[in-house]
Amino acid sequence: MSRNAALSAVAAILLLGGATMAAAADTPDAKAPPAKPARNQCFWTRNVTGFAAADEHTLNVRVNVKDVYQFEMFGHCPDIDWNQSIALVSRGGSSICDGMDAEIITHSPLGPQRCQVRSVKKLTPEEIAALPKRGRP
Repeated sequence: MSRNAALSAVAAILLLGGATMAAAADTPDAKAPPAKPARNQCFWTRNVTGFAAADEHTLNVRVNVKDVYQFEMFGHCPDIDWNQSIALVSRGGSSICDGMDAEIITHSPLGPQRCQVRSVKKLTPEEIAALPKRGRP
């Protein structure tokens, strides 16, 4: 292969690579940074103002005036859906950011029951409005 033919081949490869990169840059996915996973906002346990549970697996907790966080339990939490008071225990500090940070203590005929929390999710205003009356704190 002559030197001119080799340079032409290299130039063609570079042009082809440049065209491919330009086409990839024009796609909307290439311009936008990768989406970051949604992160729950933390809250202080001292700011909890109310709670409601429609069943023994889900607890909705009102924080301050307008925020509601939904706690999903690992299993059923006995009598949480009819208790007038519960204890919300924060492990390792006074704020709760995810399920591993929280534990619910509820009263039952057998005495205090500890319920492990699987996840905590801050509800949107639309999700709060869609809660059943019994599950709205």
